[in-house]
Amino acid sequence: MRRGSPAQRTIAPDVRYNSVNLQTMILHIMARGKKSLATRLVYQTLDVIKERTQKSPIEVFDAALRNVSPAMEVRPRRVGGATYQVPMEVGADRRVTLAFRWILDAARERSGKSFPDKLASELIDASTDTGSAIRKRDETHKMAEANRAFSHYRI
Repeated sequence: MRRGSPAQRTIAPDVRYNSVNLQTMILHIMARGKKSLATRLVYQTLDVIKERTQKSPIEVFDAALRNVSPAMEVRPRRVGGATYQVPMEVGADRRVTLAFRWILDAARERSGKSFPDKLASELIDASTDTGSAIRKRDETHKMAEANRAFSHYRI
């Protein structure tokens, strides 16, 4: 068992938009240490968003992140040989992490086109409360609502 939790790392904001959330998205996209490639993909995505919506891309990005972030989730809890799915509130850090994960998974599952196009489409959809990432959030909320009877088993 751990004696303490590791210190939370601070993430410096990105260069172009001065946004910590955007830099976090870049780090989530990064694979095998190729940060410059991930940065280029994210900035291409934001350029596509600006071209398609005629709005500020960072506003669309923030709206998408806000819409996809879940408020509740279920966590398994063992009580006397039975495992219950207990609904719990999601903390701020986990909320953002889940939103990034769901947006990226939904974008990768889209067919055709380049990754910046797919990610831009998913972010635009999420900012207007549609798309696969929003559906994932709704499923999570439905699971929490359905298991509300077990809320007294909170961890």
